[in-house]
Amino acid sequence: MTTAPATLPGVTHHHSAVNGTRLHHVQAGADGSPALLVHGFPESWWAFSRVIPPLAAGHRVLAVDLRGFGESAHGPGEPDSATAAEDLHQLIAQLGVGPVHLVGQDISGATVLRLAATHPADVRSLTAIEMGLPGFGLEAFADVTRGGSWHIGVLAAPGVPELLLTGREREVIGGFFAALTATPGAVTDADLDEFVRTYAQPGGFRGASGLYRSMLREGAEIAALAAAHPLDVPALAVGAGAGEFTATTLAQVVAGDIRSVVLDGVGHHVALEAPDPLATVLLDFFREVDAD
Repeated sequence: MTTAPATLPGVTHHHSAVNGTRLHHVQAGADGSPALLVHGFPESWWAFSRVIPPLAAGHRVLAVDLRGFGESAHGPGEPDSATAAEDLHQLIAQLGVGPVHLVGQDISGATVLRLAATHPADVRSLTAIEMGLPGFGLEAFADVTRGGSWHIGVLAAPGVPELLLTGREREVIGGFFAALTATPGAVTDADLDEFVRTYAQPGGFRGASGLYRSMLREGAEIAALAAAHPLDVPALAVGAGAGEFTATTLAQVVAGDIRSVVLDGVGHHVALEAPDPLATVLLDFFREVDAD
């Protein structure tokens, strides 16, 4: 397995010093309204590798490694969603790209909600992909007695990821994708190589640990933030394996109407499993928002 970061034609890699850390992000495309893509777990910016090219044909596209993930700095400390949101705010300001079409998936939910609620001038639209929020039902996915996932407790427990996951990154990440994808072969060996490469770095699970630990304690804070600052931006919910869960979540934090799409036959990792349908949905939504 290579130790060099994966590359894509037309995609450039950058590092920015923001908020006391170093964020890695990639960029593609030069024209059109900007879009910022924010990954989940067990992912990095590479989760969007098949979506970036079609989006970049008409938009300036940025995909970030959140603090503690991928090629971004992995320490010291563990990030919470408030810190991660401030990282993104400062990145948008430093690059001068706001307002962006903000696209978040999975555990990045609280991060993108905080960014949109506390820095509304940064956000042109919000798209949530297979995304929940603390305070609005996401915590239920940590309850293994009711069908929740084991990984949340493991990642959130101090010291446990380093104890149990170090040296087993490929088995853990490969098994995770196998359990939550519905499209055979959607996650290739090359994809796994790239994800495993980043999580196998020293402190490679630190970002995920921080966000899941944050998720388990911040429900009341997120609910209060959403009540005080309901989002007043065009919003799109993209559901797949979790059905309407994303749309139901967004409807509780967005002031206006929610556009909702559910991709049948697709598992949790939409950008990897159904990149072409997802790109089509995003491009149509961006075009509609930009025309208003």
